[in-house]
Amino acid sequence: MPSLFQSAPEPYDLSNFTILLVEDSEYMQSLTSEMLKLFGVGDILRCSDALEAIDLITITNARKSSRYIDKIDIVLTDWLMPGGGGKELIKWIRNNEEPDIHFLPIIVVSGYTTAKLTLKTRDMGINEMLVKPISGKLLASRICSVIDHPRPFIRTSNYFGPDRRRQDLPFHGEDRRSKNPITVEREI
Repeated sequence: MPSLFQSAPEPYDLSNFTILLVEDSEYMQSLTSEMLKLFGVGDILRCSDALEAIDLITITNARKSSRYIDKIDIVLTDWLMPGGGGKELIKWIRNNEEPDIHFLPIIVVSGYTTAKLTLKTRDMGINEMLVKPISGKLLASRICSVIDHPRPFIRTSNYFGPDRRRQDLPFHGEDRRSKNPITVEREI
């Protein structure tokens, strides 16, 4: 049991992080950006749809030797947006051949979240999901989850993304998890 006098954990230094925020609502863009600034995120890139995000990720990834922004660490994306939504962006990221893009952590932030959508996005390879309206505490917890508990990426015939299993539950049968797993660690 933690003591009342136990010291608080060290705060994160997110000053070297670049987060791409894909959101069509200017109000939500502004609100989320302000939260990220308060968390100390170094660079926040904003765009309003998947097509713009794809262009921005492509350009940023091509600038690896730049002294400015040379990578994106986390993508926060809305699901429904005119001009290309989260579905198109997630598919493009997870099917990209460039490892720095392919393994990008993705957090979906949507006001239209249902159990069906949660399962669909999980099966598309997202890392985390948030329901609008979001709070700073929940946004911080999802970002910390991506940083503190990165899940290994799994490739099967019909899936690529973070391991969807978050628990080790007892089961009967052959243990396929321990047979030649394909895992790739990505530095954040």
